[in-house]
Amino acid sequence: MKCRFCGTPLHDVFLDLGSAPPSNAFLRAEDLTAPETWFPLRLYTCTECHLVQVDEVQKHDALFSGDYVYFSSYSRSWLAHAERYVAHATERLGLGPDSLVVEVAANDGYLLQYISARGIPCVGIEPTASTAAAARDRGIETVERFFGRAFAQEFVAARRKADLVVANNVLAHVPDVNDFVAGLSAALAAGGTITLEFPHLLQLVAQHQFDTVYHEHFSYFSLHTVQRILARHGLRVWDAEELPTHGGSLRLWVCHAGAAQHETPAVADLLAKEAGAGMLEMGYYQGFQHVADQVKNDFLTFLLGCRRDGKQVVGYGAAAKGNTLLNYAGVRPDLLGYVVDASPHKQGRYLPGCRIPVVAEASIRDTRPDFVVILPWNLREEITGQLAYIREWGGKFVTAVPDIWIN
Repeated sequence: MKCRFCGTPLHDVFLDLGSAPPSNAFLRAEDLTAPETWFPLRLYTCTECHLVQVDEVQKHDALFSGDYVYFSSYSRSWLAHAERYVAHATERLGLGPDSLVVEVAANDGYLLQYISARGIPCVGIEPTASTAAAARDRGIETVERFFGRAFAQEFVAARRKADLVVANNVLAHVPDVNDFVAGLSAALAAGGTITLEFPHLLQLVAQHQFDTVYHEHFSYFSLHTVQRILARHGLRVWDAEELPTHGGSLRLWVCHAGAAQHETPAVADLLAKEAGAGMLEMGYYQGFQHVADQVKNDFLTFLLGCRRDGKQVVGYGAAAKGNTLLNYAGVRPDLLGYVVDASPHKQGRYLPGCRIPVVAEASIRDTRPDFVVILPWNLREEITGQLAYIREWGGKFVTAVPDIWIN
């Protein structure tokens, strides 16, 4: 196996989670009598560029199929994040009716709806048929394709280059990072901007976020590594922001290498922060296995104690990160009775691997559980507010990452 960016042979294991089914391969009732396919889930660190990456053991077109069940619009906090981003970007970049905004991995139109509402022409690029259809229902023009260099060249030939290319939470999901970034460069107008958002590897390590590892995430990035990838394709970072989303993300503002945008001090500051944390040394990437195992063991100790004491435990949020945690810990319905999710696309199905049923929120009021485990811990504030009524019967909330938290 070789690094998907620089081609260096990979030998250093960052994290080994054994094997798991794809985290968004939810099951229907009729699937429960059939076997599931599990794939190795092991991350490596490149000794040359420090890109942390999983082997592409399943092709990306199988992971992001027409039956894809992740719809961005079912999180109120995520919609609010998108709306704030649009207000900020349109003002900062001076976007208007003569501009063109292209979003890569536009999902169900959760973000472009705010661009469209401002009268700014926009197009979404989205390979999954289910979410692309939802975006079109919102009136968002959506092209149902995977994005890369060839597609970008076709798009520009048929239309024009974009003043803003939005690529939020997609960089980690592409197996051929060089082809993808080359496509971003090809799609961008001479004075335009690309914005990238992705979970920051620095925070993944610091906050013990091993559950953000799953097959749909091919790569895990520092600013140092992303900067090298962008530079290979004639792009540079002119501003960088640290965001609280997904447990700690980066938002990069990117332009062509020779463009006029001036680099802000934030870029050098963040690079220095990463260097100070040790991210340029291989020692930083060793020892994370022990951290993941400790989180898993503490979670299992909690669940087994609840079972011994006759306490009912359920989950909230059928998120991919939750599926990683549950499958690595070997949790089954005897320890976690069901998982609630707001998305009707997941309700009535079963989590992959652990086969725990996904139900609507009404089940919480009906069964009055003692504990609700918030699987998407990054939405803890939103979910504890939404489910505050469990306090009426003495119910408590639990998260497992970065450590066991019970309140």
